Amino acid sequence: MKRYDLRHLKDDFYDRMVELIDKGIKVDEVGIFLFEVGDFSPIQKSADVVRATGHDLMNSLKFNEVDWTIVVKKVDDETRKARAEKIEAARVAAEEKAEADRVAAEEKAEADRIAAEAKAKEEAEKAEAEAKAKEEAEKVEAEKAETEAKAKEEAEKAAAEAKAKEESAKEAPAKTTPVKRATTKRAARKPKAK
Repeated sequence: MKRYDLRHLKDDFYDRMVELIDKGIKVDEVGIFLFEVGDFSPIQKSADVVRATGHDLMNSLKFNEVDWTIVVKKVDDETRKARAEKIEAARVAAEEKAEADRVAAEEKAEADRIAAEAKAKEEAEKAEAEAKAKEEAEKVEAEKAETEAKAKEEAEKAAAEAKAKEESAKEAPAKTTPVKRATTKRAARKPKAK
């Protein structure tokens, strides 16, 4: 087990750490690397670097308030090569999946756009049909109102004429025709012939 202090390199210790793993420690030997925490991004980045090189990250611990340690076990070249191939295969699979997801997202977006256009067209046609139906209903209502108004006007006119006749009949004095007296002339009696 070897211990390496990389605190003096601040946030630029990754290349030196890989160099020390490759040249400073033997296969199956463990190395402990001490570095500054800073904004905590070096913690994840150091783990990613160890994983990318194909070695085993045994531990990752807080050393004190400002420093961090990672424990790395060096592996043989065959294992590193196998892990590198596995990582590459996973990367390729991830890229293929990302591409498939992108294509699916584009197809879904296109389908959603077409559906939205169809819905908008349907709503526009429905609104147009409703407006036309409303216009027709208003026209029918106007015709009905006009017919009712004419009927009411005619009824009022007829009522007014009837009232006028009634009033003129009351105002005019009753004309009475003089009754002729029956004048009876006595017919001269003719003597009866015997």
